[in-house]
Amino acid sequence: MIIREARAADAAEVSAFLRALVALGKRRLPADEDFVRDVYIGHADNIACSVAEDADGSLLGIQILLRATEGNPYGVEPGWGIIGTHVNPKAARRGVGRNLFVATRAAAEKAGLQKIEASIGAKSPDALAYYDSMGFETFAQDDAKVRKCFEVE
Repeated sequence: MIIREARAADAAEVSAFLRALVALGKRRLPADEDFVRDVYIGHADNIACSVAEDADGSLLGIQILLRATEGNPYGVEPGWGIIGTHVNPKAARRGVGRNLFVATRAAAEKAGLQKIEASIGAKSPDALAYYDSMGFETFAQDDAKVRKCFEVE
């Protein structure tokens, strides 16, 4: 598995596995190619948008790191990082998220971020467990979502 920066040409394949996550009830956000290209790969506040690629060239996952700005839709403190992680269901339990986070953490350090926030659906046990295993700590939650924070060193 290699980790590399996402390219606009990756949008179709990422969209396909995001649609699979929607079908499994593990995603509620849009999954179309335009969303992937505009909100993930080409977002104006991107610090990093990485994909995990298998030896055969297929994409195993994507991780996005944005710099939070005033009025961001997630309510994240301006200047913090905002992270999103999506793993192809065919690649679950293969270390995709862990490998992506190595690159994302390095990008956060290089960008001078002090904290990274993840907002996770309260009924998403796999995602909650993933962020716990990466060292994120819960600082707020309600019936709909759990907000976790990672201290960048």
